[in-house]
Amino acid sequence: MTHPRIRSPRPGPLPGHVYLVGAGPGDPELLTLRGARLVEGADVVVYDNLVSPAIVELAPARAERIYVGKKASDHTLPQEDINRLLVKLAGEGRRVVRLKGGDPFIFGRGGEEMEALVAAGITVEVVPGVTAAAGIAAYAGIPLTHRDHAQSVVFTTGFLKDGLLDLDWDMLARRGQTLVIYMGISRLAEICDQLVAHGLPPTTPAGVIERGTTDAQRVVTADLATLAERVAQAGIRPPALTVVGDVVGLYPRLAWFAPATRDDAPHPPHAGCTVVHAGEAKGAQS
Repeated sequence: MTHPRIRSPRPGPLPGHVYLVGAGPGDPELLTLRGARLVEGADVVVYDNLVSPAIVELAPARAERIYVGKKASDHTLPQEDINRLLVKLAGEGRRVVRLKGGDPFIFGRGGEEMEALVAAGITVEVVPGVTAAAGIAAYAGIPLTHRDHAQSVVFTTGFLKDGLLDLDWDMLARRGQTLVIYMGISRLAEICDQLVAHGLPPTTPAGVIERGTTDAQRVVTADLATLAERVAQAGIRPPALTVVGDVVGLYPRLAWFAPATRDDAPHPPHAGCTVVHAGEAKGAQS
C-alpha cells in the first residue's frame, strides 16, 4: 500500500521505538494512513486477535509477526508478558508496531502497555484507530447520537478485570443517551436485567452486532426484555458489540452496508427478531 499523494513531515518507524497503532474494528480499509505507513516499515508486528489479516500482511516480508491475541478465557500471552515482550523488542533496537483492534486507548489496554514502556525508558507513539463503537455502529446504520433520540453516548465494558459486573447502573440506565457495551455477550441477560431494574423501560430498543464492518457482519435487534433470548436463538458469538437506546430503532431503515453473501451463513432469522446475515443488509433498507 503506497500513498504517493500524501506527504507527511513525520518519520516512519524508528529503531528502538514502539508504535501503538489502532487497526480499526475489522474492515482493513478503516486503518489510518499513518498506521499503514508504520506497518509497512516495521521490523516486528505484534498483533491482537481482532486485527484484520490484510493489515498484518502490509508488513514487509522481512518483518517478524507475533500473535498475542486474547479471547474470553483464552489468552495467548498474559498482559504482563505482552508488556515485557514490547520492552524487550524495542530494547533490541527494533521498529515495533503494536497493532490493536479498534483504538489502543478504548478498552484496548494501550494505557497499560504505554505505562510499562515509559517506565522502561522506551519511547512510544500512539496512533488512534476507529474504535469499535463508532465503526461498527456506523456499518450497522445505527447513529450513536441523533438530535431526536440521543444527546450523549456512553461506552462501557461488560467484562471487568475481576470478573464482576459491578457497573454504575444508575448512570448507564439514563434515557436520552446511547449506551455501547464492549465485551458483554456472555453477560447479556444480566446486563439487560440490570438496565431495566435501574430505570430503563423493558421496551427500550437494543441490538447486537456480530463481527461488525466485516463480510461476516450480522445484526440482531429487539428490546431489553427480549434481546438476550433473541441473541441466543440467533447463535451470536463474540466478537460482538451491544448498543442500547432509541437510536437502535433507526435500524434497519438506515442500514446501508451490504457484506458479500456467504453460502455458509448459519443461524436463520427467528420470528420477531431482526437478524441480518452477511449479504442481507441492502435488502433490509427497502
